[in-house]
Amino acid sequence: MKISEIADLLKAEVLCCKDKLSDEVFSACASDMMSDVLAFVKDQAVLVTGLCNPQVIRTAEMMDIRCVLLVRDKQPDSVILELAEVKGIVVLRSPHRMYIACGLLYKAGLCGGEHCV
Repeated sequence: MKISEIADLLKAEVLCCKDKLSDEVFSACASDMMSDVLAFVKDQAVLVTGLCNPQVIRTAEMMDIRCVLLVRDKQPDSVILELAEVKGIVVLRSPHRMYIACGLLYKAGLCGGEHCV
């Protein structure tokens, strides 16, 4: 699924790396605990989270996550956005809660981890 499709589906605002909206992601991971994200070994994914700090971007970079989707209209500060820009990680902001965002992504065909076919 293209990142632009995720943004449209979740009514998300693109906060950085607009030039990468045509990139594709192949799975999703949702967590506010970065230790759980580190246990998720799929690459080229979207991370759905309500956590809003630089560690999210650092974790995304380590795991080859292409897009971070901040739920509940979380607004990252400039430090987070600058780090994401340098690392080439798209940051989206959606008004949806995590459960709804994940459900919409799953319904649209984006799988999660071992459930990828």
